Amino acid sequence: MLSWRERFLIACGPGVLAGITLRDWIRLLSDNQFAVDSPYLMRAAFISLAALINSPFRCVEDWRYGRKLKDVGVPAPIFVLGHWRSGTTHLHYLLAKDHRFAWPTFYEVFYPHTFLCTERRFSAMQAFLLPEHRAYDNVHLDLSVPCEEEFAMCVQGFCTHYLSGVFPRNSAYYDRFLTLRNLPRDEIEKWKDALDRFLKKLTLKHRKPLILKSPGHTGRIKLLLEMFPQAKFIHIHRNPYAVFRSFVHTHETGLPYGRLQNTRQMDLIARVIWTYREVYDAFFEQRHLIPAGHFHEICFEELERDPMGEIRKLYGALAMPEFAEVEPALHRYVDSQKDYRKNVFAELAPDLRQRVSCEWRRCFEEWGYPTY
Repeated sequence: MLSWRERFLIACGPGVLAGITLRDWIRLLSDNQFAVDSPYLMRAAFISLAALINSPFRCVEDWRYGRKLKDVGVPAPIFVLGHWRSGTTHLHYLLAKDHRFAWPTFYEVFYPHTFLCTERRFSAMQAFLLPEHRAYDNVHLDLSVPCEEEFAMCVQGFCTHYLSGVFPRNSAYYDRFLTLRNLPRDEIEKWKDALDRFLKKLTLKHRKPLILKSPGHTGRIKLLLEMFPQAKFIHIHRNPYAVFRSFVHTHETGLPYGRLQNTRQMDLIARVIWTYREVYDAFFEQRHLIPAGHFHEICFEELERDPMGEIRKLYGALAMPEFAEVEPALHRYVDSQKDYRKNVFAELAPDLRQRVSCEWRRCFEEWGYPTY
């Protein structure tokens, strides 16, 4: 049964556009021919109100911090790679127990233009509206949890395929940003500039190396290395059948929280299959570019079975800081998750199972998952 918060957010919550400013909101609407379907007019009204509130704070933040950001250097980050529903969030939460690092928080990724100025003023109100768990699983939510910097791109540059879920009739345009392959150089530079500005703001605030997680980065290794040649990468994989079932569920339960157009015309099965294949085609094409000693791969099933041992191996493989310092905090977190319950899904129909195994065959073979 949905809570009142969830019902409110489905009806009119601004979703990924909560942090947009007025000029950008008008531009985004114009890019999509102002085509907001009638069931979502209330959401559009709330986004407009949010944009009016965000705009002056963005001006203040740009004035106060714009000059400082020019001098900020971003230390080489650690990037968590892996397709959606492969365990990237679980891994990110584990790594975030090490407070020698920083990470984008839920508040920061949803308000990238204003978080330096507004977090103290508005976080209490935002926390009041935030559900205790994500809509599509039982993962804990609050404004301080690690989150994907991809969400920041929804209001900072619009260079993200996540906007396909907001304006699905324009998905062909936004899906180009999934891996950014074959984009003109000017659009790639625009994406890099938007990401760089956000990471500079995070570095200015936290003054620590960053651990970043956005599943789309799995297919953007070449561009990330152009920006950060010394970056380190952790890739997590999971049984593709489990990923498929969970990712379809994520689409079904998550899209209602942010869309401005009906998504009935979306073929979710085809979309999930295409996304996975597109991301991993790029990953396998670019993985060899990562310097030796800067890449570590981890199996979700092994991480689930022995989180302490797998994280210890990860620290050693990537020459990260002394593991013993984070071990007590990591133990406490792992113990706190013993009662966590994963979603349970029905087995796939034989024809769909065969389709997944054929379309994603390389990943089954690469990591030794059975197709039967």
